[in-house]
Amino acid sequence: MTRRHPDWLKVKIGGGAQYQQVKTLMRTSKLHTICEEAKCPNIAECFGNGTAVFLILGDVCTRACRYCNVAHGSPSAVNEEEPDAVANSVEALGLKYVVVTSVTRDDLPDGGANVFSKTIRAIRQRNNLCKVEVLIPDFQGDIQALRTVLSARPDVLNHNIEVVEHLFPDVRPQGNYQTSLRLLRAAKAFDAHMITKSGLMVGLGEITEEIIMTLKDLRAVAVDVVTIGQYLQPTKSHAVIKKYYTPEEFRDLKTIALDLGFTHVEAGPLIRSSYHAEQTFT
Repeated sequence: MTRRHPDWLKVKIGGGAQYQQVKTLMRTSKLHTICEEAKCPNIAECFGNGTAVFLILGDVCTRACRYCNVAHGSPSAVNEEEPDAVANSVEALGLKYVVVTSVTRDDLPDGGANVFSKTIRAIRQRNNLCKVEVLIPDFQGDIQALRTVLSARPDVLNHNIEVVEHLFPDVRPQGNYQTSLRLLRAAKAFDAHMITKSGLMVGLGEITEEIIMTLKDLRAVAVDVVTIGQYLQPTKSHAVIKKYYTPEEFRDLKTIALDLGFTHVEAGPLIRSSYHAEQTFT
């Protein structure tokens, strides 16, 4: 029997001319979006507004996190034309703010950092007024790979902590909580003025005290912006939902995060890492 979500998690079905334009552009450019691959609940709103989060380095991840719907296995070779294809699509959509993320590519020596760098630079060559946020994997803790990305000067460096520390072995076994924190600390050390960001899912079995500790850990490495959203089980084979947080509980978490010193907080049942990302600058 399929579990029924609470009413506050209902979203509209995608449609409309702008929605179709974005989908068509992605297909004709042979590009991927995390919006589609991860079954994001906000895809109708974002595509309808002419925005998308570009997924580079293919659509197959080398890891198999138990909460993620992105396909995992052996990825294909890197598409050298991908940075220009993304930049062309950003230009065609007239975007003023773009988010670029990727699957995790542990098979590549630099984890795909050079492709991130090339993509940022290609976007800037088409439109130097466009703000660029990158949502990066942990690069297995390779700080040189991180520096390769940061050398292209993204406006926002995002790396999601994803879950509280005690859940890593179960739902994110190939990741490491402390590695993620070190990566975020190193990003801020590279450029103290650059905005750093992270995201957290709840509903996987954590307790409130663990959420607060995670937020404190993120502030301790000077993360500026945080997102907190409800985990939704993509398929029966993924990690099960242990709790549905109410909108009121998310408002309480937002207040806690702001009190800890984050400059911007997005918290709610349908919040995802890149939802309303452009509001960081507004």
